[in-house]
Amino acid sequence: MRPRVLFAVAAAAALTLTACSSGDTGGSSDTGADTGSAAGASVDFVTIVAGGTSGPYYQIGATMAQVLKDELGADSSVQATGASVENITLLTTGKAEIAFAMGDATRQAVEGTGPFDGKEGLSELKAITALYPNFVQIVTTEQSGIKSVADMKGKRIGVGDQNSGVELNAQMILEAHGMSYDDIDEDYLSYSDAIDQMKNGQVDAAFVTSGLPNSSVMDLVTSHDVVIVPIEGDGMKNLLEKYPFFKDNVIPGGTYDEEDDVPTASIINQLLVSPDLSDDQVYEITKALFENLDTIHQAHQAAKNITLDSIENGLAVDLHPGAVKYFKEKGAL
Repeated sequence: MRPRVLFAVAAAAALTLTACSSGDTGGSSDTGADTGSAAGASVDFVTIVAGGTSGPYYQIGATMAQVLKDELGADSSVQATGASVENITLLTTGKAEIAFAMGDATRQAVEGTGPFDGKEGLSELKAITALYPNFVQIVTTEQSGIKSVADMKGKRIGVGDQNSGVELNAQMILEAHGMSYDDIDEDYLSYSDAIDQMKNGQVDAAFVTSGLPNSSVMDLVTSHDVVIVPIEGDGMKNLLEKYPFFKDNVIPGGTYDEEDDVPTASIINQLLVSPDLSDDQVYEITKALFENLDTIHQAHQAAKNITLDSIENGLAVDLHPGAVKYFKEKGAL
């Protein structure tokens, strides 16, 4: 077990570096200690847990890891995961310092509901910033004949990795349309696996909740006539009434094969931070990221939505005090 970060308090915390370690952090969760010294603000190791390698989480996370390495001298890395639910678990068990997560999974973690039912220690989750909207993209092809959510009945549908944020979204969308897994043949597949199986005719449609455009969907466009199934009408109304963290939105025409805008739901991503980091450490991480936004914006089109003007837009939890300090200095709060 290697020390991740150097604290200025007498009891230094030791965190594990990878998700395959024991998870016994032995770390201090004291974020209010006097960390004014250079050592107290030192950030030695940063693991960023993201998502599948074909998604924006991973692409943006990899760029953030490089920024932290260049700016802070940290031994930083990005880790491919099943995304939101797994990321929050890794973050709160000492196996990561920074985590990408969707707003719905974050709220469920804080409230102890859904996949976090009965789990403790999640109520104090804090964020570095809001990121960008994830768009619920129900992807299919002309060949499938699927034009609506109801048309998916009896079809084989990719619903994301098990217990991922995508799967949570899939369940909520189906519920809003009076459906459940009883009505479909669900398959737990990553974006890339779902698209590959769609190419082979083994999957009829897939839930892809991500920023725009998604590279796996773009890959499908090169070989098939792609259809994005709309979420609208009573289904959208039911969704917004029960899950207000969703927003009605549109996938702009021309993003894929569609000429016209496609109505759908979106949800804001959050950049969460480990409770084992001090205020000064989070300040330094926040500063490094936001003073290199030009570099981060180049990672993916969706990253361009990360700005000082949108740090609280759609946040499901409070900003970390270390991030607040930096944003106040910049006049963003």
